[in-house]
Amino acid sequence: MTWRQRFRLYIKDLWNKCDLTAISLFILGLICRMFHWSHEFGRDVLCLDYMVFTLRLIHIFAIHKQLGPKIIIVGKMMKDVFFFLFFLGVWVMAYGVANQALIYNYDPNLNRIFRRVFYRPYLHIFGQIPVEEMDGTSGWDITCTHNVTLIESGEEPCRNHESNWMVVILLVIYLLVTNILLINLLIAMFSFTFSKVQEHSDTYWKFQRYNLIAEYHSRPSLAPPFIILSHINIFIRRVIRRVPSVKIHHFGQYWRQETWFLLNQVIHFIQLLLNYFKVKGLMSNESESHS
Repeated sequence: MTWRQRFRLYIKDLWNKCDLTAISLFILGLICRMFHWSHEFGRDVLCLDYMVFTLRLIHIFAIHKQLGPKIIIVGKMMKDVFFFLFFLGVWVMAYGVANQALIYNYDPNLNRIFRRVFYRPYLHIFGQIPVEEMDGTSGWDITCTHNVTLIESGEEPCRNHESNWMVVILLVIYLLVTNILLINLLIAMFSFTFSKVQEHSDTYWKFQRYNLIAEYHSRPSLAPPFIILSHINIFIRRVIRRVPSVKIHHFGQYWRQETWFLLNQVIHFIQLLLNYFKVKGLMSNESESHS
């Protein structure tokens, strides 16, 4: 197996991608901390890197019979969240742009526009609604101005009271669609994913346990920082003495491509047979109940 094939095999695993991301962020943060002009940026990168390293610990729970399938459920729910965020993003942008244009006639500040178009409508979903700012009839204790020159210099623009009725109507429609329609759609997608994986939780757990055992079996036995000794030993045995590895044959990690293809075809055929007998059993039960 060539180095390119090994790298492709390594990068297919999600947790290996997480390791590469964490190590890359650590190197970037460490380099940025060495210079004065990027010192604070390096601190931000290392804070993000700490989150990635901590989330990597979830992989340990894969061997647990109860928690292992839950990791698969969370992974599949992330795909559901992606499609949900697509619908939500379109709806948030449609409402946010219209709401910003109705409340403020002119505001060139990009920071305020971004917050009021995307960030504030997102917070509306969780109930954080600034009524004093949204409702033009209520009082607002913030100093504002209609002067274009002052607004361009950074001052807060005043609200437009003429279209206040439309702002309130759009807010009601937006909350109705997001909090009732889209949120319940996401909950239904989560319920379907959970029930689908829970039916075969024991099978998922066995596959996860096998993969975890095979992964740790192929790794060096010493833990960091003593792992450097294992790497030196592997380098001497593989490169200098050219002794072939024995571990790669224990779990069949490097079977030929044809063997893997044949195995996948057999598994797919077994799944089709199981589904066929399952549907046939349901049809026979329905015929017996009607008779």
